[in-house]
Amino acid sequence: MKLVVVSAGLSSPSSTRLLADRLTAATLDHLDADPEVIEVRELATQIAQHLVTGFPPAPLAAALDAVAAADGLIAVTPVFAASYSGLFKSFFDLIDKDALTGTPVLLGATGGTARHSLVTEHALRPLFTHLRALVVPTAVYAASQDWGEQGLARRITRAGTELARSMRPTTPDTAPDTAFDTDTAAAIAPRSLTGAITSADPAHGFKVVPFEQRLAALRAE
Repeated sequence: MKLVVVSAGLSSPSSTRLLADRLTAATLDHLDADPEVIEVRELATQIAQHLVTGFPPAPLAAALDAVAAADGLIAVTPVFAASYSGLFKSFFDLIDKDALTGTPVLLGATGGTARHSLVTEHALRPLFTHLRALVVPTAVYAASQDWGEQGLARRITRAGTELARSMRPTTPDTAPDTAFDTDTAAAIAPRSLTGAITSADPAHGFKVVPFEQRLAALRAE
């Protein structure tokens, strides 16, 4: 399986890359996958060229192809002006609109203050929902004061576990039983309040019995 990590930190080293690495490690604790890290800062000039020419240089094209082929994605950005960075957004603006459809994605962000902790929900999650990705429930924001705290470590562990579970292939042994025949559908279809449910039907586990019939049976007991 292929796990692609997109880090949009602007410095080296950066807290954004540190968070990306920790999220990657937490995911790989529960999943056997090959990680590939994309440092967006190294592609900044090429992203600008692609935006104005429509033709990506080879390294940028390879990065875009890697994201499109990923079985799972970790995307981490620093916060600028209470949202994702322009470089981060420019990179994902170049992703084909269908490339991430159904791809599990773990979101992360870093910032200098806890006041931006909801950036993952009001900015990042809508972006990846628009791209039709499957965003895992736990997104991780790390403010400067969070590093070294147990709360951040727990969120990272939980988020990595969620992504690993989302990436695991479904097998016949683990797939939920989605068979749903028309008789079952009819049995559980909305009925008027004149019916009562009983478990007397061995085929489906329950059936709807007219209320008067059930009442008469109770009176006869």
